[in-house]
Amino acid sequence: MANLINLTENSRKHRHPEKQSRPDTPLLRKPDWIRVKAPTSQGYAETRQIVKSKGLVTVCEEAGCPNIGECWDKKHATMMILGEICTRACSFCNVSTGKPLTPGRVDEDEPRRVAEAVAEMGLQHVVITSVDRDDLTDGGAMHFVNTIEAIRAMSPGTTIEILTPDFLRKDGWENRVIDAKPDVFNHNLETVPRLYLSIRPGARYFHSLRLLEKVKDRDPTQFTKSGLMVGLGETKEEVMQVMDDMRSAGIDFLTIGQYLQPTRKHAAIDRYVPPEEFKAYEEIARAKGFLMVSASPLTRSSHHAGEDFARLRAAREAKLATEAV
Repeated sequence: MANLINLTENSRKHRHPEKQSRPDTPLLRKPDWIRVKAPTSQGYAETRQIVKSKGLVTVCEEAGCPNIGECWDKKHATMMILGEICTRACSFCNVSTGKPLTPGRVDEDEPRRVAEAVAEMGLQHVVITSVDRDDLTDGGAMHFVNTIEAIRAMSPGTTIEILTPDFLRKDGWENRVIDAKPDVFNHNLETVPRLYLSIRPGARYFHSLRLLEKVKDRDPTQFTKSGLMVGLGETKEEVMQVMDDMRSAGIDFLTIGQYLQPTRKHAAIDRYVPPEEFKAYEEIARAKGFLMVSASPLTRSSHHAGEDFARLRAAREAKLATEAV
């Protein structure tokens, strides 16, 4: 079944007062196209053991990702650095929120442990993400840099994709992350501008858009990537406007997936978007010039990231070859 999230366990997680005081919202029954099997494979168990032995956190577990069984079976896991408690309270997200366990400090040994896990799992492509850490002067930027450098030292052939916070009010620290030259710089816009106040209240739509544009301005060779959730009440016209904004910012790769409500304290699902609408979004996005588009009910930022990176690189090479003729 699709619901991999234990609601009793969730109730024990750290929550901001905003979530605790919210009225319960209805949980819509999942349609057949959104259901997945619970993880039981040997590969899943081996990946879980490696992650736990290194004392690491994954967004796969923290966010209750429906694809965890498939990805971990292939020894693909998205490492979540900077702890497991986020300083924001986005209404869609299942990651624990509140005051960090070590305010103003980071686990300085974490980059080494992440690099060891990447080497032990033999990853050709790795995705590194984090919670928001508004308590840190640099928003965690140097921790991203240190993690990238540690992975490159132990696994020089591994390509690195980062999924970053927005570094809001961090005065240029994002430049240090860009200069570390990850192969893919991902930052999700998440939803349309109209819904930011209710869905992503601690963020600013145009700041996030500008962050991705800055990556391209500073290093045009880096791939940029961003994602949207649908099913939150957005209109098709709003989604297409976001696509246009992304293309104006030079974003290469767009992901679109169905929002899945973690608990009754989270934002309610407006509707389940049928697969044919995702197909239409994909066709529209390709026509707008994205190098890569992944759009389906279960699409997530890191799902099939390695395979998609290979396709992304091939698409750019083909485009450059065509332009050279």
